[in-house]
Amino acid sequence: MTFKRISPPEMAEPIFNAYSHGIVIPPGCEVLFSSGQVGNRKDGTLPPDFGDQTRQVWDNILAILKAADMAVTDIIKVTQLIVGKDNFPKYVEIRKGYLAGHSPAMTGFFVPALVKPEMLVEVEIIAAKKR
Repeated sequence: MTFKRISPPEMAEPIFNAYSHGIVIPPGCEVLFSSGQVGNRKDGTLPPDFGDQTRQVWDNILAILKAADMAVTDIIKVTQLIVGKDNFPKYVEIRKGYLAGHSPAMTGFFVPALVKPEMLVEVEIIAAKKR
């Protein structure tokens, strides 16, 4: 779906054009809010590697979108919690592969830990689709 991206001329352009300063949802859209997704596989196990956890997080997000009859292009907001700032470049590289040029509004945090010490990344999304 195409959303109205907000980028006021008084503000700097988004860094690397990787996100939007704001998004307007058109009338008549159904909105999906995900819970924070961590890298748990279907069997409940968690890969020890940051990259594998990140890929699993985004695979989980794709599954949620599919179940809601939505796609990556319907994502309007991403909130990212990453343990350790050194993991950020790897996270961005993997995220780019999943978003494939789509640039929703984004917020990111570096955190010292998540709910379980072995969890290294958590992502939640908001998506909207015209029905």
